[in-house]
Amino acid sequence: MGVHVVSAGESLWAISNKYGVSLQTIVELNGLPSTSSLVPGLALYFPDNQLPIRSYKIKPGDQFWEIAQRFNTDIPSIVNANPGVDPNQLIIGQIINIPSPVKLKISTLGFLVPSGGNAILSILDSLAGQLTYLAVVAYSFTQEGYAYNEIEDSAIVARCKQLNITPLLMIRNFTGVDFSAELAGHVLSNPTYRRNLVQSIVNLTRQRGFGGVSIDFEFIPPLQRNAFNLFLRELKNQLGELILHVNVHAKTADIPTNRIIGAYDYAVIGSIADIVAVMTIDYGYPGGPPDPIAPLWWMDQVIQYSITQINPRKLQIALPLYGYDKVVGTNVTHAMSVLAAQNQAISTGSPILFDQHAMSPWYRHYRTGVEQIVWFEDIRSFIEKYGLMDIYSLLGTTFWQISLAAPQNWAYLSKNIDVLK
Repeated sequence: MGVHVVSAGESLWAISNKYGVSLQTIVELNGLPSTSSLVPGLALYFPDNQLPIRSYKIKPGDQFWEIAQRFNTDIPSIVNANPGVDPNQLIIGQIINIPSPVKLKISTLGFLVPSGGNAILSILDSLAGQLTYLAVVAYSFTQEGYAYNEIEDSAIVARCKQLNITPLLMIRNFTGVDFSAELAGHVLSNPTYRRNLVQSIVNLTRQRGFGGVSIDFEFIPPLQRNAFNLFLRELKNQLGELILHVNVHAKTADIPTNRIIGAYDYAVIGSIADIVAVMTIDYGYPGGPPDPIAPLWWMDQVIQYSITQINPRKLQIALPLYGYDKVVGTNVTHAMSVLAAQNQAISTGSPILFDQHAMSPWYRHYRTGVEQIVWFEDIRSFIEKYGLMDIYSLLGTTFWQISLAAPQNWAYLSKNIDVLK
């Protein structure tokens, strides 16, 4: 696998020679600002000629010969990919790497807030092969439950159809600058307003040529848990063959009274929706202390709980294409793309560290003498997260959001994973 972590004193020229990959290729695939600027700890990615690596968790009764057959590979290849693992003493729950020509197959969804005119269409063109769905973040609703369009999106919907990407109308209880618990509770608790919302969403979806709906209602008052279930059931009945995609906050246990996660009844939502996307992002949240955005250990816990409630073949987890730069002490937060976070480390000369528990990169830098800490994602953390989808046989992933530059992610996805259409 073509991942190289830069050591102190290394040059891009030396790395290029070592792997037989041109300077320009390394610069383009990793979005580097130049061929001369590197920092220790920077993870570089370049596709090689090796087979994709699948991730597998050992189950009772597993043997290497059987695993090799399943993944169309051979025992020596598995042994070589797992130094220290004894084929005759496999441990249940152990994660192994499997070089295999049989690629992981997943369904992907990119979120997109319409802006930038033709630039957005160019992004869609470049990612056409890597997106199953596009959720167009351009809809909200009134106090009476009438859905409405906030940003013109007809060109995006048309381009999706040309590129064989299924566009979804994404509607949120978003008013002004934030999610409104009051708006969600007011509409969901009133049967008339709830019916208005269902009918107006369905009308807009069909009239504007969408292939379905992506629901993102956040901070729903816990008392409206059952009303939200009723809304989703009514909506799916009206949508018929169109996709119902529902986003829910991540949790590791059901706490019905919690103001953030209480309204999400995973089991019921999973029985109604075609796809459920668990938002495994913002563990380290804006305004909170400097923490990883999507630590692997937490994502694993969320998935383990989720699959007890939701069929894994309906389940997507979320990948962040962004980083958070936080001022130590005040926790003032600045969001940026993962590429911008990487290149800020380079421009400030900040060595990048890698947390082995979270499986996430981070660094510190100083602005006017004030310490700031940045957590973000890189090729190493993306690979680990795709591994979780493989281990638990999940449907796939969502990306927030595709206008944020993340060249390593798209290069890896393109080479190693088959995206379902």
